[in-house]
Amino acid sequence: MLQIARSMSAIRTNAAAAMLGVSPNTLRAWERRFGYPAPERTEGGHRQFELSEIEALRSAFDQTGEVSSAIAIARERGTGPPSHHGLRSALSRFCAEKADLVLEESLSVRSLERTVESVLLPAVQSLGEDPRDPSAEYCFAWRYATGWLAAAQRVAPQATRQEGVLIFDATTPLALDALHVQALELFLRRASLRVLTLPVELQANRLRTALAALAPSAIVLAGSATTLDVIARLVYAARQSVGEADVLDYRGALPDTGASTVARLGATPTAALEGITARLAGARPDTPRIAIR
Repeated sequence: MLQIARSMSAIRTNAAAAMLGVSPNTLRAWERRFGYPAPERTEGGHRQFELSEIEALRSAFDQTGEVSSAIAIARERGTGPPSHHGLRSALSRFCAEKADLVLEESLSVRSLERTVESVLLPAVQSLGEDPRDPSAEYCFAWRYATGWLAAAQRVAPQATRQEGVLIFDATTPLALDALHVQALELFLRRASLRVLTLPVELQANRLRTALAALAPSAIVLAGSATTLDVIARLVYAARQSVGEADVLDYRGALPDTGASTVARLGATPTAALEGITARLAGARPDTPRIAIR
C-alpha cells in the first residue's frame, strides 16, 4: 500500500481520550457508533487521531454536553484548514457530499493548486493500493478525484499565451500517476498556456491535425505504461511537424539511460509546471536528463 507522511498533529488514543475527558474505551465506542473521530492506523495497527478533529469535538461537546449532537456539530464545523485526513475520511465512507465540502473549505483558505497538492492527491494516495487489485474505497476516491479535476478544468480561464504544451499520456485508469497528469494539465491551463493531452495509443500518422492546431513548444511524456519504441515514434512524428520542441519527462515515462537529451520534470504538478514555464521562458534548469532514440 502506498504511504504518505503522517501529520505531525496526529495523536494516540490515550491522549485524544484525555483531551475529551473520557476513557479510551469510550472514544473507541464513539468511533464504532458514529464513525467520528476517524483515526488512521499506524503500520503497527495503533490508532492515530487528527488533533483538529479532537479539538473540534471537545469544543462542541463543551457546548452541548451530548455526544451525538457534539459529533454532528464538529463534523460540520471542523477547525483549522481542512486536511487530507478529513478528505480521506469522507472518501473512505463513500461520501461525495462531505468530500465536496472539505475541498470547498480548503479552497476558501488555499489556492486551487495547493488544495490539489496538499489535500486531494494525498487523500487518494493514502487509500492507494496496487491498481491491479484496488479496494472499493480507492476506486471511489480515484473516480471522485478525476471528476473533480475535470470540473475544475472546465472553468479554467482561457489561454492567453501563445506557447502550446502537448502531453503524451502513458498512464492507466486507477493509477495515481493518471491524477498527477490530469492535475498538471489543469495547472498548465490555469497558467494561461494552451494544452493538449493525447493518449500514447494514438497512431503517429493521426497526429498531423492536432500538431497543426497546437504547434507545441514543449512535449511532455507522462506516465510509464508504454514502451520506449511507442514514445520514440510519437516524439519523432511531432518533431517532424513542429521542429525541435522541448521534450520533457514527467513521473518516469522514460528509463534513465545516463544520456542527456530529455530533461526530467519534478514529481509534483507544481514542480513540473515551474520546470515547463522556466524552459518556455528560455531558461534551462540543471535537471537530470535521459535519452530517447
